[in-house]
Amino acid sequence: MLIAGAGMAGLCAAARARELGAEPLVLEKGDRPGGSMLLSSCVIWRYRSFEEFRAQCPGGDPALQRVVFEGLDEGLAWLESLGAAVVARETDNPLTTGVRFDPGSLTDALVRAGGDVHLGQPVRFGHVPGTVPGTWPERPVVLATGGFQGDRELVALYVRPAAPLRLRANPWSAGDGLRLALGRGAALSNGLNEFYGRNMADLEFVEAEFVPLAQVYGRYARVCNERGEEFFDGKVSWSELDLVQATARQPGARAWYVLDEQALEQRVRDRSVREIVAAAPTRIDPRELPFPAPEDAVAAVRVAAAITHTIGGIRIDERARVLGENGEPMEGLYSAGADAGGISAGGYASGLAAALVLGRTAAENALS
Repeated sequence: MLIAGAGMAGLCAAARARELGAEPLVLEKGDRPGGSMLLSSCVIWRYRSFEEFRAQCPGGDPALQRVVFEGLDEGLAWLESLGAAVVARETDNPLTTGVRFDPGSLTDALVRAGGDVHLGQPVRFGHVPGTVPGTWPERPVVLATGGFQGDRELVALYVRPAAPLRLRANPWSAGDGLRLALGRGAALSNGLNEFYGRNMADLEFVEAEFVPLAQVYGRYARVCNERGEEFFDGKVSWSELDLVQATARQPGARAWYVLDEQALEQRVRDRSVREIVAAAPTRIDPRELPFPAPEDAVAAVRVAAAITHTIGGIRIDERARVLGENGEPMEGLYSAGADAGGISAGGYASGLAAALVLGRTAAENALS
């Protein structure tokens, strides 16, 4: 078995394959394993009921959602059995249940279980290591390269933001798996114009600032574009994913959060909005806004949409088999993680949960 990518999905596929007696070859484009999982808070969760899953992600494939929902608890126990360190057994969200792992410990545990990872080794269509150039490997292939958020051309083609989005992820997930699958005639899923991300303080940032610079209180603010227009209709969701996607389609993919005293008193997990705003480097006095501020405004923060991972991608079935344009499974080709799309279309669900369950599923079916 050849596994393209050593993020959450690829490592889970490798570890499960070795449990089943195989010796998978894992190729990773980057200089370390772990993918974007290593940069995350590493909470792996599902909605408490399948009905809630469907309500929160109505555009997703119900069959794939059912696989993730029913397989997650077993998958979490499996991760613990591999020696991954648990940080918390709660999500602090009444809608969800799950486990928070230490991302470094989880990566190390999966690498130990999955075997050697060959770093700095991208997989390119027509030239797979161990094969004759221009041919496809005879062994099963699992595409788990992490989505296409790292490629501005693909993001512009499918997501269609008003301006290039800041990258809030590792730089190596740049659509390699998607291109490989399309080159073989694969079909695409729902949700290609959707992404998971955050509105960030509008400045350049590094990996260590992915969480501190996230401005996750938009539901309490007046949200305006550069012209002063409040562009979001309706109530912002608890995840604020809808707000980030709406911001991406505003001029410059930017917005202003304008706050009054009541907004500053709200809390987001363990911090008050006042504390988050005070630490925001793009905070200004409302009188400095490029448009007239509301009379009760006491603070304003300039934000820019940032992409963490794509939601649409390769279309797969419940066995993680890549589907062709005719809807039929493609022999020997599987996908998991952010390369596989359409699971959380229309909303927000745990990408790590889907990577865990479908990574294991891909390995099991590729070896059956």
